[in-house]
Amino acid sequence: MKTPVKKGHIKKITPFLWYQKGAEKAAEFYVSIFPNSKIVATTYYPKETEEVSGMKAWWVMTVDFELEWMSFTAINGGPTFELSPAISFLVSCEDQKEIDYLWDKLTSDWWQEIECGWLTDKFWLSWQIIPRILGEYITDPDPVKVWRVMWEMLKMKKIEIAPLVKAYKGE
Repeated sequence: MKTPVKKGHIKKITPFLWYQKGAEKAAEFYVSIFPNSKIVATTYYPKETEEVSGMKAWWVMTVDFELEWMSFTAINGGPTFELSPAISFLVSCEDQKEIDYLWDKLTSDWWQEIECGWLTDKFWLSWQIIPRILGEYITDPDPVKVWRVMWEMLKMKKIEIAPLVKAYKGE
């Protein structure tokens, strides 16, 4: 069971997401999708940093937010860096309804579907939306079951649980 973050508690490690612009829109989007989520704080570029940062005074600099009680920070850092699928967030779902909900929300407006439950959302953040049961199936001691499940999963973009269950059972 997850424990909520207490006010004033600083996490040792926080994912830090670099956006050219739109960090606040991305944070608002993610917070609207996941329960137990909120915007925690927003900072703004001071006038003194305009020349060095290339950002206008009082534009949003960072947004601290929580998704399912996990802390994140998003920055409007300009074009120096871009998000990449080399880093993604894996979301373990309890059932097909949760997979469908998250997939539909994260692929609203624009997206790129990638095989095996991966997608890139409209803010270029990569996600893996998978059923919890998949972890059990692919770590089964029977290599034939594992192979059947993997073979089935490799044919999918959005993961469908029913075909995985059939493959696991050998049906």
